Amino acid sequence: MERGNADGLYINTTGIGAVPDGVFLGSERIKPGDVLIINGNIGEHGIAILSQREGISFETSVISDCAALNHMLVELLQKFNSVRFMRDPTRGGLATVLKEAALASGTDFLLFEKNVPVSPEVSGAAEMLGLDPLYLANEGKVLIVASPEEGEEILSFLRSYPIGEKARMIGEVREGKGNVYMETALGGTKFIDMLSGKQLPRIC
Repeated sequence: MERGNADGLYINTTGIGAVPDGVFLGSERIKPGDVLIINGNIGEHGIAILSQREGISFETSVISDCAALNHMLVELLQKFNSVRFMRDPTRGGLATVLKEAALASGTDFLLFEKNVPVSPEVSGAAEMLGLDPLYLANEGKVLIVASPEEGEEILSFLRSYPIGEKARMIGEVREGKGNVYMETALGGTKFIDMLSGKQLPRIC
């Protein structure tokens, strides 16, 4: 924290866990043909925090998506063997996490804009503020890369949970060299890179 920008109270936490036997996750397991899945709308936390910090009000309030995902994800890993990779798209948003994973795996990711879930409230607020929801922080979201054979079953499983009821298959993995592209709603192709600079002040 910068001097003078905190109220004097600092809390540092550490999460400790164990990887279950037989579970192997990592970017090196991502393969061309795999599908990209997210468990719900993006950008809600970033807009919620920004509105509170800056005193900005919108016609409809945006609520942070903070949620505990551990119970859902433990069961996910118990039920499905084809989950290759999972990551929380917090700082830098979904776009930055996708770019990092694509670079680490040496593959290309193709997003379908029409499938990326963004609520009308977040979309409207982001447009008004000149922000891109792909780069907004999330707290209750997880990006999942899995085999296409189990993609639909994983979607159905996530949607059985309140924190996954808006889950969507947002893209696919292709042969490549670490690039991320998005097929736009108009049929064009947009290059997606990591967040450059700060779209928002640090919030996590």
